[in-house]
Amino acid sequence: MNYSVIAYIIYLWVGVGLTLWVAHILFKNAKVFFNDIFDNNEALAVSVNHLLKMGFYLINIGLVMYLLKHHYTITNYETLLEVLSAKLGGVVLLLGAMHFLNVYILFKLRRKATHKTPPLALANGEHPYFGDRLKEIEEVALEEEA
Repeated sequence: MNYSVIAYIIYLWVGVGLTLWVAHILFKNAKVFFNDIFDNNEALAVSVNHLLKMGFYLINIGLVMYLLKHHYTITNYETLLEVLSAKLGGVVLLLGAMHFLNVYILFKLRRKATHKTPPLALANGEHPYFGDRLKEIEEVALEEEA
């Protein structure tokens, strides 16, 4: 077995392993955000979380496999470690970028979900534009329906 084959095996195991580990951490911790974003709709939160995890897998494992080929002649362990550190460093940077992108999107979704428009009627029952005439308008509408 030559040094390139050793590099390929180590790179694939570590690259795919890191991807699976980061996806698991993101999936586990994103549940709280999705429950909050989707008003405790557990089925929708879990479904969206699974879809995002699958996309994370596809992008990162696909890139790990795409970057498998190297253009170096590996003749000793020193070169093997240099090639592996460069390739795995790229994978770690990609995983970090994907992590921050996911967190950014989660915070944007959460902010949008928690920023609800205030109700039109005030606490005393008066509408800010129609005043107490809102009750009269509602009564007329109810009478027309009957």
